[in-house]
Amino acid sequence: MNITIITVGKLKEKYLKEAINEYSKRLSKYCSLEIIEVADEKTPENASPKEEENIKLKEGLSILKHIKDNMYVIALDLKGKMISSEELAGFIEDRALSGNSHITFIIGGSLGISQEVLSRCHYKLCFSKMTFPHQLFRVMLLEQIYRSFRIIKGEPYHK
Repeated sequence: MNITIITVGKLKEKYLKEAINEYSKRLSKYCSLEIIEVADEKTPENASPKEEENIKLKEGLSILKHIKDNMYVIALDLKGKMISSEELAGFIEDRALSGNSHITFIIGGSLGISQEVLSRCHYKLCFSKMTFPHQLFRVMLLEQIYRSFRIIKGEPYHK
């Protein structure tokens, strides 16, 4: 199985890099993992809705350049469906069994994900109605993917 995470913005914090490295190492037992960072656009203070849409569009075009036809694309979106860890594991396993062995997760920037990217996605997933920093969210996503593989393999995991 191949997992790709396309995310807006560079990771700067050392403690988050260490967590991502740890989960990447753990995941190497279960899948091939690639994390792609695309540049985030600077958002001016008091940006108009039009300026915000243009920023999301630019970030979205950068994301779309990395999406290939054989990828099953999942957007992390506040309007997506909320599921349990067990349901995510089943979802990932179902994708693999149905021939979608390359799953790509999209983490947008601070303004969210452009409509162009959302239109390309097969599924929209919401972790919570709360807002999280997208850098921290990368760690949360990796942890849930790791947990999913542990569940799929019948290995112990924290409930």
